Amino acid sequence: MTLAHFPGRDPFRMAAWRAPRGMRGWLADDSSLTARIRSRCGRFALQVVSQGKGRVLPDEMAALGIHRHGNLWQREVLLIADGKAVVFARSLVAATTIPAAWHLLHGLGGRPLAAVLFDDPRVRRSPLEAARLDARDPRWHRAAAAARSTDLPPLWARRSAFRRDGAPLLVTEVFLPAIRNLAP
Repeated sequence: MTLAHFPGRDPFRMAAWRAPRGMRGWLADDSSLTARIRSRCGRFALQVVSQGKGRVLPDEMAALGIHRHGNLWQREVLLIADGKAVVFARSLVAATTIPAAWHLLHGLGGRPLAAVLFDDPRVRRSPLEAARLDARDPRWHRAAAAARSTDLPPLWARRSAFRRDGAPLLVTEVFLPAIRNLAP
């Protein structure tokens, strides 16, 4: 059983070393996940699943430093390697409109968020956190819907908060089963 099974607990308070050996590199590498996937496949694509207002989960509120439940701006995408969806990514900003610090998100379209996060020296990243998500977690359901799969096993995920001019952006990356087809 993981912490995700206990209401009010944060499923991301789990060490990446608990993951199977083949997943540890994906969970613990704090460089650009997009760049890592691109280097391990022939064709890379990004598909925007949704973008706009969304709901925040209690553990996401804590990670963003939000004290009241409410809406936020979200962007959900699939990272696709050689025609297979390998990662479902969810990015959250603690406002229904994008704060000035993250105005660059408006023009991303189908470009990866990594272009903004890793090329800007003003962006600071928190340590990575890992979790194993199953059907009891809404993020598992979002990933399953985006991947158009109803029979996914529990999925490993990682997240971290990026800060630019004091404004947090939470990025959660859920690894889909096809990630195992790429070298760790």
